[in-house]
Amino acid sequence: MDFSLTDEQEHIRSSVRELCAAFPEAYWQRLDDAEDYPTEFVQRLTEQGWLSILVPEDFGGGGLGVAEASIVLEEIHRSGGNAAACHAQMYTMGTLLRHGSDELRLRWLPQIADGTVRLQGFAITEPDAGLDTPAITTRAELRGDRYVINGRKTFISRVEHTDLLLLLARTTPLDRVERRTDGMSVFLVDLREAGGAIEHRRIPLMFNHHTSQLFLTDLEVPRAQLVGDEGRGFEYVLAGMNAERILLASEAIGDGRYFVDRASAHASERVVFGRPIGANQGVQFPIARAHAAVEAASLVRFGAASLFDAGRECGAEANTAKLLASEASWQAANAAVTAFGGSAFAREVGIERKFRETKLYEIAPVSNNLVLAFLGQHVLGMPKSY
Repeated sequence: MDFSLTDEQEHIRSSVRELCAAFPEAYWQRLDDAEDYPTEFVQRLTEQGWLSILVPEDFGGGGLGVAEASIVLEEIHRSGGNAAACHAQMYTMGTLLRHGSDELRLRWLPQIADGTVRLQGFAITEPDAGLDTPAITTRAELRGDRYVINGRKTFISRVEHTDLLLLLARTTPLDRVERRTDGMSVFLVDLREAGGAIEHRRIPLMFNHHTSQLFLTDLEVPRAQLVGDEGRGFEYVLAGMNAERILLASEAIGDGRYFVDRASAHASERVVFGRPIGANQGVQFPIARAHAAVEAASLVRFGAASLFDAGRECGAEANTAKLLASEASWQAANAAVTAFGGSAFAREVGIERKFRETKLYEIAPVSNNLVLAFLGQHVLGMPKSY
């Protein structure tokens, strides 16, 4: 069994690495200080086709798989950058490609691929539902040839930087469905036509990530913008969620490698009491252990990606990859802070910025506790724990 990257995958890695070299850590630090959006970086990714890597060639995209997309995101994070500004254009493809009508795909995918239109938003989470997605109350009612949508969403990222938004709403109330996961539908919303029907309010966060609360008041969406069949939306977003878990695991792996790279170099160069601090096992061993954890998570990530790209069930593998990658990244982050000591807290060094950013992966897009609950119940056959 060969776990090495193909020549094409190696080319992707080196090309993205070269692109990222034009956006050094000082660039990301300036954005972090100003809480600004990496417009130039996202534009460069778009121009080189990396954000459309999952769009089929027939629609103008790269026609590659989640495995290749994961390499792109990993390299961005390993370079010290943050792909959260644009990664949704990759993982939303799982929903739109697999379940969108021919009309929807023909209309929008070529524009997404060439960068004319941005698909950077995925609106699922609600204030009173959290990760209990079937408990959402945002309601979509069919009136003639349009759906009218009312409700609230929260922690919806990049609304200010996207043209299209995938939105999950209830077309049948929860108390009228046989299964809690029935009765939800996915809509592709053109925000440029929404006007005052959508109000968004930025949520201040501990790191530079533009996310908002959304208030939907009589938002009208053409019936043709319904993705797939009415009432099967939860099934459809799962296609995106598995891709999302694999891709965000790749970002965590990139963060982990960033921390290991920086910490091992610093530990080899920093001399205290007459010798490099990396000669001390108390410094060296945590970095080495973090490296081992990141490497293991990477293998699970590629295993999950291969299943996804083959169209096979990969829920357990995708969730496991997310769990292991987020834990490995946090382990590496702590090892790096210890290695750098007090200088790790200096903003100009960059460690504290990435430290804040990488903590997210233990919580989002799904809490690691829910991942463990999923594995315990659906993989190991134990009783439901919540």
